[in-house]
Amino acid sequence: MKFPVRKIIFTFLFNSSLFLILIIGIQNNSNRSKVNLLLDKTINLPISFIVGTSFICGSIIGGFLNIKFDDKN
Repeated sequence: MKFPVRKIIFTFLFNSSLFLILIIGIQNNSNRSKVNLLLDKTINLPISFIVGTSFICGSIIGGFLNIKFDDKN
């Protein structure tokens, strides 16, 4: 029971620190663009913020997946 809780805490802390570094790093970025979604467009956001948050979301989802490969023949 301790391992899943430790994994969740580590994933949360790691991705929170990545998000904090992302926010600090893009404060002075002036290149902004809109992202076309299916129904509407987003507000003007820095491209690095969009890419960084996509990476962090993927890291969160990947951190919660539990894949076991057993070679039982």
